[in-house]
Amino acid sequence: MNENNNESLHEATAVSGMYENWFLDYASYVILERAVPAIEDGLKPVQRRILHAMKEMDDGRYNKVANIIGQTMQYHPHGDASIYEAIVNMGQKDLLIDKQGNWGNIYTGDGAAASRYIEARLSKFALDVVFNADTTPWQLSYDGRKKEPITLPVKFPLLLAQGVEGIAVGLSTKIMPHNFCELITASIDVLKGKEINLYPDFQTGGLVDVTYYNEGARGSKLRIRSRIEELDKKTLVIKDVPYGVNTTGLMESIVKANDSGKIKIKKVVDNTAKDVEIQVHLAPNVSPDITIDALYAFTDCEISVSPNTCVIIEEKPHFVSVNDMLKLSTQKTVELLRQELEIKKGELLERILYSSLEKIFIENRIYRKIEECETWDAVLDTIDKALDKYKKQFYRAITTDDIVRLTEIKIKRISKYDGFKADELMKRLQDELEETEDNLANLTRYAINYFKELLKKYCKGGERKTEIRQFNTIAATAVAAANQKLYVNRKDGFIGVSLKKDENVELIGECSDIDDIIIFRRDGVCKVVKVQDKVFVGKDIIHAAVFKKNDERQVYNLIYVDGKDGIAYVKRFQVTAVTRDREYDLTKGNPGSKVVYFTANPNAEAEVVTINLTAASKAKIKAFDYNFAEIEIKGRSAQGNILTKHPIRKVSLKSEGTSTMGGLAIWYDESIGRLNREGRGRKLGNFEGEENILVIYKDGQYELTNYELTNRYEPNELMLLEKFDPATVVSAIHYDGTQNNFFVKRFRIETTSVDKKFSFISESKGSRLVVVSTDPQPQIEVTFKKSAKDKEETQFYDLDMLTEVRGWKALGNKLSNYKVLRVKMLASKPEKDIEKIIVHATPEMKEENAGVKVNQLGIF
Repeated sequence: MNENNNESLHEATAVSGMYENWFLDYASYVILERAVPAIEDGLKPVQRRILHAMKEMDDGRYNKVANIIGQTMQYHPHGDASIYEAIVNMGQKDLLIDKQGNWGNIYTGDGAAASRYIEARLSKFALDVVFNADTTPWQLSYDGRKKEPITLPVKFPLLLAQGVEGIAVGLSTKIMPHNFCELITASIDVLKGKEINLYPDFQTGGLVDVTYYNEGARGSKLRIRSRIEELDKKTLVIKDVPYGVNTTGLMESIVKANDSGKIKIKKVVDNTAKDVEIQVHLAPNVSPDITIDALYAFTDCEISVSPNTCVIIEEKPHFVSVNDMLKLSTQKTVELLRQELEIKKGELLERILYSSLEKIFIENRIYRKIEECETWDAVLDTIDKALDKYKKQFYRAITTDDIVRLTEIKIKRISKYDGFKADELMKRLQDELEETEDNLANLTRYAINYFKELLKKYCKGGERKTEIRQFNTIAATAVAAANQKLYVNRKDGFIGVSLKKDENVELIGECSDIDDIIIFRRDGVCKVVKVQDKVFVGKDIIHAAVFKKNDERQVYNLIYVDGKDGIAYVKRFQVTAVTRDREYDLTKGNPGSKVVYFTANPNAEAEVVTINLTAASKAKIKAFDYNFAEIEIKGRSAQGNILTKHPIRKVSLKSEGTSTMGGLAIWYDESIGRLNREGRGRKLGNFEGEENILVIYKDGQYELTNYELTNRYEPNELMLLEKFDPATVVSAIHYDGTQNNFFVKRFRIETTSVDKKFSFISESKGSRLVVVSTDPQPQIEVTFKKSAKDKEETQFYDLDMLTEVRGWKALGNKLSNYKVLRVKMLASKPEKDIEKIIVHATPEMKEENAGVKVNQLGIF
């Protein structure tokens, strides 16, 4: 025995081989049994076991979650904590679980109460679409004592409705939740052979940019934003939180951005109750529009999410798109419906068969023939022989079990047997069988009707919560708060934000921590550096400012003297993009070159300067003027044009210049509600000086704004946005809630205040703006009824003929004495088309306006 023990001590197994197999087993287990959902039902194992346990407990009443956890632990061998977390997560999605008690708050991040305090039961939707024991594949539980479902027969794209996140070994999954009603509609479209497009929808609402969603495939990206509204010029209100963010985390990110100087706020207050409401109080003289952009740029008011749709298909992880997942789910639903119909068909055939056997057995008094039989076998044989002549009418052979069942019919039932009622029952069963067979023959139609029934039954109140928008790209440097004062020591060549106590320093402006600074030196060198406490950039600085990348309207006017031949050159140039900390020579690069005149012009201004030559120069004219408008704007590396070959004594400004680029061309991009200079959207015009933009809102207010690119306009709130012309006449039709009638008014904008809203319609309850236009001759189409019994009529009117121009506070003239049903603004029509319109008018209109000149008619 000792020898055997000694031999066993020398037996060895390679650790590397053990590790390889163990790790592979562990990775497979985590992927298949813990983290990644199955495509068949869209559930992780713990979720499936919870639902199965709840179905076993279901009696229509609420159960303590602690009891549900205990029931689930018979199937899930990973402790109560994971089960509790999973059931709370499912409950908060308000789809499968009907809950009672404090289940936490998805907005604030507050956790649910302990499992002994909260209750749950399956929702009606879950009972309808998740369970069917007849179509469920089963397996033994981990200890072999019970049966549990391998997958549940879910007849709905549950995975896409709930969304899921999971981290496994070597891979992860992140599937976004989608709108319940949109998923059902998309499943119907799949069955009809139509193209589908699915986009995420989050319980927390907000805005989402799906430009790079790419059907949720690997490498896709979502940008999700809070909805931020301007309560007034000093207060912003955050109305919701992005997916995966709560109000606590959002407020912390805002405070952090304020502490780091990225934004300037006085305080942030959380008033969240049923709905999210976070008030951000701004510091004095801070732009609300810029702050909104800064909140998106520097806080969790905007987040980026990278979906990764990984699911288990045939015991293996697969990466698929959400569209493909929906198609697979729809096909699975169709197959489950087919199985249910086949089962139902079989049950109906069996019921018809037994009802027929029972009728034959009783009406032909076969039960009388077994009275004299002495053995059980003789009874069965007698009944079987009596049924021989009827067997051909049955869909299958008659078995011993069928005959035994006939012998179990009680005498009471035989005595009260009603052949007429039996025929009626068989007729109903036969009709039901024909309907079932028809559904099997037309399975796609049946599936479409099934989804339509789900839509009708469960989609009330299921409107999309997350609005799909296209977001603008926010440049952080453009919206970062100017939280630092920038100083320069021109003589010694230092620049920075901590030079305040040094000698010979000059305050040149404000900047943010993330800005770049551009400097120009007397030796003709240009350099861009990052904002720092103190940095040496070279002695004899002639200009320093915050650098705006790709700003094509920032033009520099320069005169320099070449150090080699003494010739003076003049140039105009832009600096749109450079490498940070690299020196760029603006002269010909010869040693001793010197800048004698320099200006920085934010709108490409071209001034006139006077050139004074030295007294010793050989030039006949010792002083002359030069207009920078005479030279083209080129790149920074251009040599420039020869100004003079004679030595210059001084250069002085003679007159300020105007822009050589004309007005600033501004476009409005309606998809994102922002102004731009890149030609996206509708061109508003060229703007100069203090020109403004006119904005008219749906609530009957107007506002004048400047043309800063940081301005924000909510497209859903606007009725009109255009360049403001003081001579423009605004024509509007509005409904007055006090007088319960429609009015037409025409007015000019008389106010001059910028960024202040004025209401030009009644503020009484029910008042609303219907249509508005700044066309010189706006036309409308009015549909009305003269009385309740009359048919609808349509008239066309020219608004400038209905009322004169009055003040913006005037009520206006009544549009019609009849009940107005609809008002539609039409495009202005040239005068040559007026005759055509009158020709197609009603006879009453022609008669009413007979003898009136066409161009004076108010009917078009």
